[in-house]
Amino acid sequence: MDFTYTETQDMIRDTLARFLADTYDFDKRRAMIDSDLGRDPGIWTALAQELGMLGAAFSEDHGGLGGGHLENAIIMEELGKVMAIEPYLQTVVLGGGALKAVGGAAADAVIPEIIGGNVIIGFAYAEPQGRYNLANLQTSAKKDGAGYVLNGHKSVVYAAPWATHLLVTARTGGGQSEREGISLFLIEANTPGVVRRDYPTVDGFRASEIYFENASIPADALLGEEGGALPVIEQIVDEATVAICSEAVGVTAKLHEGTLDYAKQRKQFGQEIARFQVLQHRMVDMFMEVEQAKSMTIMATLHLDKPAEQRMAAVSAAKARISRGANFVGQNAIQTHGGIGITQELAIGHYFKRATMIENQFGSADHHFDRYEALTLAA
Repeated sequence: MDFTYTETQDMIRDTLARFLADTYDFDKRRAMIDSDLGRDPGIWTALAQELGMLGAAFSEDHGGLGGGHLENAIIMEELGKVMAIEPYLQTVVLGGGALKAVGGAAADAVIPEIIGGNVIIGFAYAEPQGRYNLANLQTSAKKDGAGYVLNGHKSVVYAAPWATHLLVTARTGGGQSEREGISLFLIEANTPGVVRRDYPTVDGFRASEIYFENASIPADALLGEEGGALPVIEQIVDEATVAICSEAVGVTAKLHEGTLDYAKQRKQFGQEIARFQVLQHRMVDMFMEVEQAKSMTIMATLHLDKPAEQRMAAVSAAKARISRGANFVGQNAIQTHGGIGITQELAIGHYFKRATMIENQFGSADHHFDRYEALTLAA
């Protein structure tokens, strides 16, 4: 795909890349994820206040840089190259995306706080029984006076241990898997009745199991129309899916680069293994997967503002292919390195873990192949 970024977008990429090169090398990242907090809050503050990166995808009316989906894609790719554990996806793409979609007083109040680095959002949507069905919800929000009472359980809520706010999907009506009756709430993370069990994930992030136990929330926590939030939820999950496809581009590019460098150094039978023809073919195949991921991610990004069916088909086509590609690049990187590739001391193993998680985040390859097939047959 022939695609050229604007000067401003190139500037965002170059500025962020220089910052991350100085602050996010592999040893510093390991120190962060091994710390009690699991992150360095100063980096998030710098991304917001020194670089303005948290405002790149927001309108100038809210104090942002006037960008959108492409800016998110650029930033996520650079974060992927260093396996950054910053909650950009959860806060800017998902939380910010929901606020932009519904607008109103909540957007006017919270988006500037996101841009300033004062708000971190955890997206509490997945439930143990739900698999990838966004409508399969048991968490309920029942009317109680002017507000609501939340009850239920959300699984693997990334960034929740650091969050100031939670973006929560819950049923205000309808049956467990019905499309109608689903609402979206933005609540403060320290709301009484919100119970967290925090843990580290295999790829170095932090997440939580969250239990709502008669948590009372105000009426203005509701985003958009009561019972009609599923289209917005589907939209922001598609936007997040494309964002992690961008992250996958950065991750797989580093897997390929690291494997190529290793092959040029590792000697066997008196010569570098990069001279072996079978490994040369492998490196080319890995490179092609990275390049294809770039093109498909751009294609899907440009479809995010299309009508829902076109958007969903483009997102599923990209995610299905990139999930398979991330698996291929990761597996071949580890096979080329041998046992050393899965040690904690080598960066390649950490990139492999992140690539493996991306494979299934927001839907596996099989899930997206099925969704793409259903959409194309319906069309």
